[in-house]
This record gives sequence, C-alpha cells and structure tokens, in this order.
Amino acid sequence: MQHSENIGRIVGVGGNLVTVEFDLPVVQNEVAYVRLEEQGRHVGLKAEVIRVRGRYADVQVFEATHGLCVGDKVIFTGELLSVELGPGLLGQVFDGLQNPLDAIAAEHGFFLARGSYYRPLDAQRRWDFTPCTRPGERLRAGMPVGHVPEAIFRHAIMVPYGLKGWGTVVSLAEAGPCTIDDVVAVVLDEDRREHEIRLTQQWPVKIPVTAYAERLRPTQPMTTKIRIIDTYNPVALGGVYCIPGPFGAGKTVLQQITSRHADVDVVVVAACGERAGEVVETIRTFPELEDPRTGRSLMERTIIICNTSSMPVASREASVYTAVTMAEHYRQMGLKVLLLADSTSRWAQALREMSGRLEEIPGEEAFPAYLESVVAAFYERGGVVRLHTGETGSVTIGGTVSPAGGNFEEPVTQATLKVVGAFLGLSRARSDARRYPAIDPLGSWSHYDGVVDVAQVAAARQLLTQGFEVKQMMQVVGDEGTSLEDYLLYLKAEFLDAVYLQQDAYDPVDGATDADRQRRVFSLVSGILAMDFAMQDKDSAKRFFLSLTQTFLDFNRVPMDDPGFEQAERAIRTRCQEAARDA
Repeated sequence: MQHSENIGRIVGVGGNLVTVEFDLPVVQNEVAYVRLEEQGRHVGLKAEVIRVRGRYADVQVFEATHGLCVGDKVIFTGELLSVELGPGLLGQVFDGLQNPLDAIAAEHGFFLARGSYYRPLDAQRRWDFTPCTRPGERLRAGMPVGHVPEAIFRHAIMVPYGLKGWGTVVSLAEAGPCTIDDVVAVVLDEDRREHEIRLTQQWPVKIPVTAYAERLRPTQPMTTKIRIIDTYNPVALGGVYCIPGPFGAGKTVLQQITSRHADVDVVVVAACGERAGEVVETIRTFPELEDPRTGRSLMERTIIICNTSSMPVASREASVYTAVTMAEHYRQMGLKVLLLADSTSRWAQALREMSGRLEEIPGEEAFPAYLESVVAAFYERGGVVRLHTGETGSVTIGGTVSPAGGNFEEPVTQATLKVVGAFLGLSRARSDARRYPAIDPLGSWSHYDGVVDVAQVAAARQLLTQGFEVKQMMQVVGDEGTSLEDYLLYLKAEFLDAVYLQQDAYDPVDGATDADRQRRVFSLVSGILAMDFAMQDKDSAKRFFLSLTQTFLDFNRVPMDDPGFEQAERAIRTRCQEAARDA
C-alpha cells in the first residue's frame, strides 16, 4: 500500500460502495485504501473511485466492507487502477486485482486475509536480458530496447507506453541476467526528462494501450479448427465475437477447445464471475492439456484471470480490464492474442449492482443506461495494429453471454450484438440432442471471411435452411405428407449437419480440422449436395443417406497424410456418382 497525504473520511457505507469526504483533489478511477483495524493489525482495503461529486467521492471497495465505520480514514494514492506488465505473466493465475493466486496459496494457504495484496511478478527471478538497440537511437513508446526469453517467446522490454513523442536512448545495459526491478535503459524525452526502463511497467487498466503506428482492418481468419466456426461463422484475427447461450449449452467447453487449437500465440482467459467449479476445472485442465504447437503444457502460453462468483462482485469489473490490458501488452510484441471473457453477463450484473447503489436512473431490466457504451468500449480494445517496428499484432476478443432462459433479446446480448463481428449462438435444442458444437448454424452469423469459398458456403446455408423448413413441416404432417423431393432436401441437410457441422471432440483427427482439410472436405460435401438423387422412394433414400453418413464419419477420422484418406475420398465420390446415375 502506498502512502499519500491526501486522506479522506468515510461519511457513508452501503455494501461495497463507500462515500468519502475529501479535501485535496481526487480523480476518476484513482486507487484508494480504506483503513481498517482487524485482528490487531491495521489493513487497507483496496478501492477505486467511480464517481466524484463536489467534495465527496464514491469508491467501490474490492473486498467485504463489514467493520467499516463513519469517520474511518481513506488514503488516496494519486494513481489509477493499474496492472504490472512484464515477463513472468505467462503461465500464471491471477485474481481480478492481479494477485498471484498460485504464489499466495503456496505461501499462505487457500484463504487470503482482507487487505492482503501481493506483487504479481517474482522480484527475485533473474532474466537473461539482450539489448536490441544502442545509445543515441531515437525510439517511440512501445518500441523495444531489448528482450528476455519467456516460454517460447521473446518478451520485448519496451519504452513505457506513456512516453510522448520521440525519446533518445541515453544508456543501455549490457546483455546478462537481471531482475524485473533493474534499470536496463534510460530514455530522454523531448522535454529533456529522463525515463528509466525496467523489465516491467505499470499501465492503467481502463486506458487502452495505443503505442502503435496504425490500426488495421481484421481480414485474416483465425483458424479455430472447429468447422462450424471456420467455415460457416468465421472469426478474424483481431476481430471480436460473442458466444451467447443458455446455461449448460457448452460455452465454457467451446472456449477451452478454441483456446487449445486456435491459430494464436497467447491465450488470456478472464473468468469474470463464472461459477467456482467451472473455473477450478479450467485451472486443473489447462496445465494437463498438450499444446499442439509445442507438445508442452498449454498453460505455458496462457494467462488466467480468476474472479469467480464467490469472490467480491466489484472485482469482476476489474478482472475484464486487467485481462484486456495484458492482452494489449503482448500484442505490442507483434503476437496474436486471444482473449476469452467468461461470462460478460456476470460482469454486466456487477455493473448493475454498482449502478443501483449509486442510485442512477436504470435502463432496461435495471442495467445501467450506459451499458451499451461500456460493452462497446471493452470490445473496441480488440483489433489488429501495425507497430512502429513494422510488425503487426492482434487481440481477438471472444465473450460469452449467459442470458437467463436463453433469451437473446435481453439487454446484455443485444448490447454485445451491436459491436461484435461474429455471433455464435448456442442452441439448447442442439445441446440436448448432443450435437457438438451446439452452435445454431441458422441463427448464427459473421461479417468476416472464412477459410472456404463464400459461394459454396452460401449454397450450403440455403440448403440447410430449406431442409430445416421441411423438418418443421414434417413434425406436423409426418413423413407421409412430405413429397420425395422435399424429403431429399431434408436428408441432405441432415447429412451436412452430421458430417460437417458436428465434430467428435474425443477423436484426435475429427476434433481439430485444419484449414486445408476443411476446404478439401467441404468441396466434397458441396459436390454431394449438388447431385440429383431421384430415389425410388423415401425408404431407399433414407437408407442411402444413413449409410453414406456413417461412411463419411469414418472418413472424418482418417488423417490426411494417411494413404487411406484419398482412397476413402474416391470411394465416397464414386458411390455418390453411381447413385446419381442410377437415379
């Protein structure tokens, strides 16, 4: 806790909202510590200024506030709510305030006393620093002066993001081991002020990192190896997308599969209010998962921000901003970063709770009237950027939404839909039918380009829609009241759904399909869908497609480099051509 001469006094306490009277100026998002005597020791509860009214400031306390009284002291630090950025973040599990949970558990057990805050990075660890510039060179904010090895990457040690204009390197450390607090360079700015550069830097979480040359339009697909995403509802590197769906429809599982197979360098998982059981499963699973890129633990290139539903509500808001700030930091190194926020609904619920305590005019369903702008500001921090070094980096943001009862018309889902570029809506009906992934192929959409030809996808989507309409009609009139032509449309749509839109997550081949295989297999499927199978009757048509579906599912489990792949592909094509000729 940092000391300050700006000391205020509590005049009101309502839950985790504390009203403070102050004498010296305070600013929005400033960090304050509420003084409290507990178990014979003086502690400070961390808080953030969220509203200033004349001589009074409303602060949200990130911990339980029982025991606070009117007249207790509040120390304003003069610093904004920030995170520490530097080597050692990868592989860590933090809470919403960037406390290192693994280190705390190892030292103090699983129960953290109120007012206990720990440095997120190990100050004793030594890193091998290698300079990449020289004294006299002019640099801008975000440009590297050197790097240290971190996992499979080179972690850039950059000019502080807050530097204005150009700076000149005055001194530079030689290559060798150093701690995160050692000064490795000194830069002189345009106002002739010196800035010491260490391996770490502080940055406010509510302010986007903009130390880049240009913001670019997301155009390159982010291959997730999930066919219904990459082909039907693609996500771009640097794009933003949402996964709304009812509870139990598979949002968390889909995020875990995406984080493992997506074509990205770094994964940041923000568990902002999810149930503790799901977060514990994530923390236990990730270290055991094998990274397909390196063959090592997936956790080595993952950061988990853990703020479960059993943790203080106020920290949920901090957790999403902590996560996106870390993601922007690694983007500044030219890396591709994927940020998964689970679940933004509970983040919005925290906003609603604080808005109610502030007695603000409520919007729809008591959410704050500014919900849309807050959601938009968060997702806008994703994107592709061109750095001052000429490299490009990206932050792709995927947020899950948990609407009550699966109602996509509720405010959080609607606010999210207005800013995202892809909508991957999960269906309760598909989930109950054990169709994985449970993404609704008809209700979902994307504005990004995928890995497969757009015309082929459009034709398949149209056939899928027609088949669904026939299926709805069949539920009323039965098979007997359906024409053979319509019945074939239904069978083709079911075939497409079964062999392409669904995947076997337990199979090492079918569970993750790369872009080349998707293009080749979808071309084969499109050719089959375009064939004219004028079967004699519905029974023969049904038998043919059931047999073909099973053959294709077996084909999906054959690796592309296996000699049996091309043989199976030719056999399927020949079989369908013969059926079309016979018809």
